[in-house]
Amino acid sequence: MSSSAIGAFTLVLLLTLAEGVRETTRKSKRTPVPQIDCDIRAGKIKVSEFVARCPPGCLGTKQAVWGTDIYASVSSVCGAAIHSGVIDNSGGKIHVRKVSSSSSYKGTLSYGVRSLSLPRWRESFVVSVPKQQKGVTYPSILEFLPSRSSRIRTGHFLPPRGREQQSGVRRQEPAIALHRTGSLGTSLAANGELATNPAYTWTDVETYDTPGYSSKPGLSDYEKWVLSLGESSHRVQDPGLWKFDSSEPGQRLGLRGYRPWGSNSDSVKTQNYNADETEINFWKSDFDTRGFSSKDQDFTEEPISRGDPNCKIDLAFLVDGSWSIGRRRFGIQKKFLMNIAQALDIGVAGPLIGIIQFGNNASTEFNLQTYRNSHDLKIAIEKIPQRGGLSNVGRALSHALGNFFSSEQGNRGGAPNVVVILVDGWPTDKVEEAARLARESGINIFFITVEGADQSERQNMVERDFVDKSVCRTNGYFSINVPSWFKLYQAVGPLVKRVCDTGRLACSKTCLNSADIGFVVDGSSSVGTGNFRTILQFVANISKEFEISDTATRVGAVQYTYEQRLEFGFDKHSTKEAIDTAIKNIRYWSGGTSTGEAISYALKHLFSKSKPNKRKLMIVITDGRSYDDVRAPALDAQRNGVIAYAVGIAWAAMDELEYIATDPDKDHSFFVDEFDNLYQFVSRIVRNICKEFNSQPRN
Repeated sequence: MSSSAIGAFTLVLLLTLAEGVRETTRKSKRTPVPQIDCDIRAGKIKVSEFVARCPPGCLGTKQAVWGTDIYASVSSVCGAAIHSGVIDNSGGKIHVRKVSSSSSYKGTLSYGVRSLSLPRWRESFVVSVPKQQKGVTYPSILEFLPSRSSRIRTGHFLPPRGREQQSGVRRQEPAIALHRTGSLGTSLAANGELATNPAYTWTDVETYDTPGYSSKPGLSDYEKWVLSLGESSHRVQDPGLWKFDSSEPGQRLGLRGYRPWGSNSDSVKTQNYNADETEINFWKSDFDTRGFSSKDQDFTEEPISRGDPNCKIDLAFLVDGSWSIGRRRFGIQKKFLMNIAQALDIGVAGPLIGIIQFGNNASTEFNLQTYRNSHDLKIAIEKIPQRGGLSNVGRALSHALGNFFSSEQGNRGGAPNVVVILVDGWPTDKVEEAARLARESGINIFFITVEGADQSERQNMVERDFVDKSVCRTNGYFSINVPSWFKLYQAVGPLVKRVCDTGRLACSKTCLNSADIGFVVDGSSSVGTGNFRTILQFVANISKEFEISDTATRVGAVQYTYEQRLEFGFDKHSTKEAIDTAIKNIRYWSGGTSTGEAISYALKHLFSKSKPNKRKLMIVITDGRSYDDVRAPALDAQRNGVIAYAVGIAWAAMDELEYIATDPDKDHSFFVDEFDNLYQFVSRIVRNICKEFNSQPRN
């Protein structure tokens, strides 16, 4: 080989080695992916987002998984990754992102992992396949939160009779819990003895690695024996199912949701529990929404607050998560919401808040029943991530109308529904139609616009005057314009004052819940007993179409012949059932027909007791011509703000019906030949009442 060939070969070799060194250097600069154990829970890891590697064999992890797609943070991270299909039992890399708590976690069987159901947990997480993102790095070492003990109050367990009971000494030991790891029938006997097997494990409630408990000083021989059953397997499998607190003498062992705590019965209690067929009913009345018995817990979280009864509203904030707002201003928006949560006394008897974030689409961050005090609500708001996208407010309103204000989501029915929309600039879709449907459903819409469009930008708007097309009234009460995100805090006080002034929440008033309806019923001899019962059924059918309560629609009735009688006033009955019974109990009177005097009597004895904020509706039902004049009393009724409907049957005079009825006559007067055909007018009368209500100007 020539010297030149040798030199060329040497140069190529050196270049190859140099490239290898550079490649090795590049690889060495990549952030290593930390490995976690199969049983590690998301809640134990400090950071809110990370990439980790799960080892092989996590399919049989002892740490349970709660939820589907969105998992409670008490779940095994690797178990959730397998359940969601991100990895299989061979392990692998996963991406974990913590999100706000969910109102419920549904258990399912997926990829060989059976997850459990839970009403709610303080934090959630989602698992996905890791993707390279430019400029984004994740920690190479994960920090873990220290274990902390929950303070749990329990009932009483009856230990073996012996010196421990006689001494009266109160031992201060940590709470201890029995957790399920399989299906088992368990007998609980009054003498404190437990028939069980190692499928059940005793462990500290919050400290998940607890070997050596059976040798802990101060425990009775029986307690040591129970604890020794689980020392070979001491991971929590199903928190809160079984519990035992050694801090009180004379305690009882029990299964949550089945055994009545504090029972003094000496009979043997036997409960069978099958993990695959039976699910603990966390929704029973003695369980709060955190999934633990409200009688037996003492969490470090804030207790459920009663709230301010003078501001009892169901409030949804529609939060702008679009990319146009930027991360900094999104943070300002969350700070504003936290200030609102602090200013409002959140609680079950006062205001409740849920949050919907919108971008291209809308999603509920948490609903009305998720948080019941200001403290927890503020923490949840702080954790809301920005989702990005456009500013599709119309879609967000449709989402609120269709998915948010339901009893399943915590809507209380008796509290006004309020939506507050925060938008950066202007919406990127049309809002008018969605807002109209929301208003007609009784939802009060407030708009807070920040840095709105100037004259040169208005041409770019999808829908001009979107605020006036959306809000309940166009008088400025339902809209607040903020010139800068940095001045958003100034809107806290005015907004709180307005949403809490329930008397001015105009959209809470619908055609079905805002009237005082007075029926003026002809009881003359020409009607007859049978036909009179038909009239009463007609009255009852109309009443059933309305929302009846002290604060919603109220119903009263007057019967007349030559004379008049108040059957019941507006303040007498406040439920549909009570109204129905009262109508059926009206006794037929019989006599002449003085419709004019009956109208005047109804004004004086019935509508004089009507509330100022109620629409006064009078429905006169007669079968013949009146012996007196109806024109002057009808005109007097209209002058007093009473909207009159006239229903004539058989021999009723058409001219009198038109005098009685409010204009236009075609919408307020009705005639039928036979009593048996009265039912045909029920839907038409209700429809006309609502049509007239919804046509009122919004100013």
